Amino acid sequence: MPFLHLFRLYGALMPRKIAIVGGGAAGLMAAITAAEAGGDVWLFERNSEVGRKILASGNGRCNISNTTLHAGNFFGQNRSFVSDALHAFNFHHFQKFCRSIGLFLQIQPDGRVYPLTNEAKSVKMLFEERCETLHVKICCDAPITRIDTVANTYTLHTQTQEFEGFEALIIATGSEAAPQLGGCDDGMRFAKAFGHEILPTYPSLVGLHLASPYPQALSGVKTTAELTLWIDREAHGTSGGDLLFTAYGISGFAALDLSQGAAYALMQGRSVGVSINLLPQFQTQELASQLGKLTASMRERTIYALLCGLISSKIAPHLLQSCRIDPATPCAGIGTKTLKHLLHTLREWRFEVTQTHGFKHAEVSGGGVSTEMIDPQTMASKRHKGLYFAGELLDVVGERGGYNLHFAWASGYLAAKAASRS
Repeated sequence: MPFLHLFRLYGALMPRKIAIVGGGAAGLMAAITAAEAGGDVWLFERNSEVGRKILASGNGRCNISNTTLHAGNFFGQNRSFVSDALHAFNFHHFQKFCRSIGLFLQIQPDGRVYPLTNEAKSVKMLFEERCETLHVKICCDAPITRIDTVANTYTLHTQTQEFEGFEALIIATGSEAAPQLGGCDDGMRFAKAFGHEILPTYPSLVGLHLASPYPQALSGVKTTAELTLWIDREAHGTSGGDLLFTAYGISGFAALDLSQGAAYALMQGRSVGVSINLLPQFQTQELASQLGKLTASMRERTIYALLCGLISSKIAPHLLQSCRIDPATPCAGIGTKTLKHLLHTLREWRFEVTQTHGFKHAEVSGGGVSTEMIDPQTMASKRHKGLYFAGELLDVVGERGGYNLHFAWASGYLAAKAASRS
């Protein structure tokens, strides 16, 4: 048999050597997928263990996915970029994968998905154990400092070592969100060095700072409300749910849901505000009628006492103060004009948003590696052969509810599939 033919046959039988930088959700999924395809997989993680952000997700419960996945749940310069990934690796594909590693899921009525154990650590443990079973070489405490391309292969450098001969490279380093859990901009630096455009980043799913003394006075008070986001005095979305007043402003699910739009607008230098509807269960006319009847029938009662039957007794005095109404005023002393002003404030208590609570407290990040030069079907770079991106470092950010984690799983899966066969 000719030597050249033997050489090609030997090369075809050799496992493809694949490097994955980043041991979060996208990196772990990519490692398992590539190893199951027969690859010689090396996973490099800057932290002392993989999956630290997984452990912290969903307050330790891990909102791992969502059954209702579509491009409208995501933001970025090209919102349709995620469509191929969501189609190729939809929830049913993910559920089948989870069962294959022994991870069972529970589906909430609103579509949110959690591990059956309700423990994020079970997700990390089973992903990590599957990697070990497949002989993935996991290198922790190994931050990559430089990546070189040599003869169509990739060489990775740490401060003390270099690793050569990788035929494919998947960068899945995440974003700057939660630096205390290892969040960083390493992947974006590498992408930029490879000629990819990096879009400005901003915190998302994060609390909002308000220019008002009232939130600090109400710090720790939690209620159910409906928030509306205002950008340049135009309404840009509404969200209802838990609202938590903090020393800096507001947090809670209602605030987190609007934080992406707020953060992006702030980054652009636009005017941003929120209004709080403390009684979303009432229509405006219904509430006006109720307030009118109450003030007329309880003339000797103070306006503060009347409000305490509608909203939190801790919020009531500050709301009245913002309306310039003395809480001790009897209802008999509340005129029509004052009552209308109070009604408006109950439905639309306005605050200026000055900034977000920052990357340290953000669950995810917007912006990052532009998707313009990324193949949406494979996550492959259109600039460098054998180079792939996955997860949060891309200019893709999802709504709260398991969407960000699902995109991490899906993009890691597609990148590994393509890297294993290219």
